[in-house]
Amino acid sequence: LPLVVKAFEMEIVPANRIVAQIGETLILTCNTTGCASPRFSWRTQMDNPLGGTVNNHGTYSTLTMNPVSIVNSHDYLCTVFCGEKEKKEKSIKVELYSFPSDPIIEIHPSLVAGEPVTVICKVPDVYPSDHLELLLMKEEHVLREANFYADDSTNTETKNVTYSFNPTAEDIGKEITCVAKLPIANMDFEPKERITSQKLNANFGPQNTVITVYPGNSPMEGDSLKLICVTESNPPPQVVWRKYLADKSIQHLIENNVLSIPHAHFTDSGLYICEVINLVTNKTEKATVDIVIQGAPNIAELSIEPSTTVQEGENVSIQCSAESNPPPKIILRRKSDSADVGPYSDGRILLPSVTSLNGGDYECVAENKFGKSKREITLNVEFPPQNITVLVYPSENVKEGENVTITCSTYSNPPSQMVLKKLHQEKEIILPSVNGTFILYNVTKNDTGRYLLDVFNEVGSNIKVIEISVVGRLEKPDQMILLVIAFSSVAAIAVPVVAILIYVSRKAKINGSYSLVKALRLKV
Repeated sequence: LPLVVKAFEMEIVPANRIVAQIGETLILTCNTTGCASPRFSWRTQMDNPLGGTVNNHGTYSTLTMNPVSIVNSHDYLCTVFCGEKEKKEKSIKVELYSFPSDPIIEIHPSLVAGEPVTVICKVPDVYPSDHLELLLMKEEHVLREANFYADDSTNTETKNVTYSFNPTAEDIGKEITCVAKLPIANMDFEPKERITSQKLNANFGPQNTVITVYPGNSPMEGDSLKLICVTESNPPPQVVWRKYLADKSIQHLIENNVLSIPHAHFTDSGLYICEVINLVTNKTEKATVDIVIQGAPNIAELSIEPSTTVQEGENVSIQCSAESNPPPKIILRRKSDSADVGPYSDGRILLPSVTSLNGGDYECVAENKFGKSKREITLNVEFPPQNITVLVYPSENVKEGENVTITCSTYSNPPSQMVLKKLHQEKEIILPSVNGTFILYNVTKNDTGRYLLDVFNEVGSNIKVIEISVVGRLEKPDQMILLVIAFSSVAAIAVPVVAILIYVSRKAKINGSYSLVKALRLKV
């Protein structure tokens, strides 16, 4: 077959004309055929700098512009030499534009309802700007139109359009739209229109702050209580709850718009403050509500000062306090009294130099229309032995062989103890007793003497002196003795029993008295 030799040819890719965006990468390729060792040359028709990098690869050469800039807006000429005589060249026109991003919407200052603001629509790095058209709208309403046909910029620029107005609360949520168009005839690129939208988010408030209370401002004690602080603010505000205390100080509660009290108590009554703070607008607003907890009285304190157990002569204060709404009527009295010691508006009884008669159970009753509450407390008044009565039976003068019974009754708190002592040659002989009853059996003359009866308790003591005189028996005939014995037996039973029963009946109510039953049994 005959050998076919290809003719020397060249081409540029892309051919003739290319539209490139400033900032991107553009590669021009110059290809050859029919030449084994071509030589390449790149230049601009105006001999300006290439603004790119040339790389030769055998039968083709590339011119890389990375990134494409305004200096690349030229006609580029590629010349190929094949041998010494053959030369071919072709040109390509590079046309540039810049429309790299969507418009940017800015609002200055931060939107606050009622205060003037300026909306700015910016189109960054646009070229050629003399073809740019801008449209600023609020919803469907056109705010501002602008074009830059008279612009003679030779490089990328940021173009903008502005609009100032006073936003209202109704503007919140409405959409601001900026439309940018770059319609360049005979230039094939996309997009030629860019759109940005932003909803108006006006910063305002706080305003119209109110507190809503469920179930109401005057709930019953024990009810659940919920306080809700509602305000108008954008962005949402910081909420702080506080409460005025009785001492005029302020108690910090929570940082939440809802304050919940699961079980309301009287101490929860008071003035509550909801403070709302918008950190953007730097504004603060407060709302207050007065909460009054209602309910039956609750006795908060029933006390005796200095103590529930005191000694005679001390000053005593009995105090009762109750909490409720409406305020309670307080009655403070001793239960054993027929009439109230109160009522006292301050629920207090003062007992200067207290006596045993003031001891007993005291009762505090607090009452209002919702009910009443009652508590008791006991005042224990201690005092030393008093009203001491000593009974010697049959008498302090007795005969040998008789039994002598000594009984003692006294009134004291706490109950007294009793000790009978006999003074004998400067020594004390302590005699045993049974419940305060002392019995001397078959007395002799040696039992004659002075006896000391010591009556005492933790508070004090008292001593009674008893003189006992024992005389000898008289010698009688046997019959006379029998008669005397018989008479004495009857008398010993009848007379003492009557006398002692009368005495005991009179003293039965005296605290600390002692029974003589055992003594009588021993006597019989």
